[in-house]
Amino acid sequence: MPGRIRIEAGGVVVEAELNQSHTARAVWEALPLRARAHRWGDEIFFDIDVHVGQAGDSRTVMEVGEVAYWPAGPALCLFFGPTPVSRGEAPEAYSDVNPVGRIVGEARLLNGVVEGAEIGVEPA
Repeated sequence: MPGRIRIEAGGVVVEAELNQSHTARAVWEALPLRARAHRWGDEIFFDIDVHVGQAGDSRTVMEVGEVAYWPAGPALCLFFGPTPVSRGEAPEAYSDVNPVGRIVGEARLLNGVVEGAEIGVEPA
């Protein structure tokens, strides 16, 4: 069963609670993850070796603090503010993503992560 994960990137540490979806279980089973962070506005995404299709609840408009899996990447996405395609203050993904969880606490701490920072994800 998916649980809480610890995400560390460029000295910034946050935790997230994964949901009980099929996609979240696939991410949980792939832990630990190591990659390089990419910035796209107020979104961090990074490549992961998880291959799951688009879920029934996939969408583009997200909430600050949501964690999602991008099937087109494949990548894990951390949303903490508007992206280049946002039409307002809400984060918006480039294309449909599968919601897999939510950051516990202040998601905007992720603004301190720079492009190319090493990122690690493990069970909390």
